[in-house]
Amino acid sequence: MTVKRQTTFDAEMMAIALRMAERGLGATAPNPSVGAVIADETTGEIIARGTTARGGRPHAETQAIALAGDRARGATIYVTLEPCSHYGRTPPCADAIVAAGLKRAVVAIEDPDPRVGGRGLDRLRNAGIEVLRGVGAAEARWITRGHIVRVTERRPLVTLKLALDEKGDIARGAGSAPVWVTGERSRAHGMILRKEFDAILVGSATVRDDDPELTCRLPGIFDRSPVRVVLSRSLDLPVSAKLFKSARTVPVWLMTSAASDADRKRAIAEGGTEVIDVGVVANTLWLPSIMEALVARGITRLLVEGGPAIWRGFAEQSFADEIVLYMAGTPSDRDADNAVRRWVGNLGMTAVERRTIGTDTMWRYRRVADREGR
Repeated sequence: MTVKRQTTFDAEMMAIALRMAERGLGATAPNPSVGAVIADETTGEIIARGTTARGGRPHAETQAIALAGDRARGATIYVTLEPCSHYGRTPPCADAIVAAGLKRAVVAIEDPDPRVGGRGLDRLRNAGIEVLRGVGAAEARWITRGHIVRVTERRPLVTLKLALDEKGDIARGAGSAPVWVTGERSRAHGMILRKEFDAILVGSATVRDDDPELTCRLPGIFDRSPVRVVLSRSLDLPVSAKLFKSARTVPVWLMTSAASDADRKRAIAEGGTEVIDVGVVANTLWLPSIMEALVARGITRLLVEGGPAIWRGFAEQSFADEIVLYMAGTPSDRDADNAVRRWVGNLGMTAVERRTIGTDTMWRYRRVADREGR
C-alpha cells in the first residue's frame, strides 16, 4: 500500500489535536494526555474531537469515535500518540479505530510503552488502514514527555519554577505567609501553571518560611489542584501548617526517612497526610528514590516550587526538563540567564518563550534536545 505524504491539511488537523492534548495536562495521570481529531479530508470538515478524560479513561480516540458515530467511516483520524494495542481497563483503541471504519490514521509519535511500542500502528496497517507517522512529532514529544520519561527513565517530567525580584534575588517568608516579589497577574499565571501538573513539590524550608497552600486558587480550577509533595528528612515542620490542615481536601504526600520520629509521623498523618518513607544518602533524602515513589503512584508531571537547595538537587541529578522563571519588572534576557545559572547552574537549556505578564516577565527554558524534539 502506498502511503501519501503529509499535507498542509494533515499539519492543521494535528495542530488541533495537539491543542486538545494540552487541555488534559495534569488531569489524566497515570495515563498521558492525548488529543484526537476525526476529519473529512475531501470536504475539510472536522467531524469530532476528543481528549483523554480525567483520570485517564476514556481515551481520546474512543471519545472522538463515539462523537463521530457513523460519520467516522471513511474519514481520517489524527492522534498525538500511537493508539494503544493492549487490553487494560478498556479495549485497545487500535481495535476501536478499525471497527469504526476509518480509512486513514495520522499519528504524531509512537508510544514507548513496551505494551504498545509500534503494535498499535501495525494493527491498523494489518487492517488495511493507511498510517502516516511523524506529523507534529517534536511538539507531541514534549506534550507527552511525562509519559515518555515515566516509561523510559522511571521518573516524571520535572519543571522547576523560580520567582525572583528584579535583581534575581529570592524573598523568604517569615513563617506565616510568602513574601511576594512578583505581581498579582504573575501569581495567577503560576496557579494556572500548577493545574498542568500531577504533583507540586516543596522542601521543609518552604513550608516553615511561607506556610503555603500550593493550590489553584482561581475560579473554576481549584479542583485541578495537584497532589502536594513535601520533602523533610527530619520532620522539622509545624503540624499546624496549612498544607497538613487541608490534606483531606487536596492530597498531601510527606516524604521522609524511615528513621524520622514515629510520633511526629503519626501526628501529621492524623490530619490526612500520607507519610511515605524514601531512601536517604549522605543524610539527605535520595531523589532517585523519591522519583521512583512518585512514578509508582502514577505521577507523570512534577512542578518543583521549592527553594535553591531543592532546585539544585534536581539539577545535579539531571532530573530537570524545564525551568519557568518569573522575574519582577523587565529584566533583560541576560539578567534572566544569569539568574538561572546563579540558582540552578548551567543545565544547557535554551529559552523557548519570553512573555510580559502584568508588571513582570516570564521565561521558559528547555533542554536543547527536548526543544528540537530529539
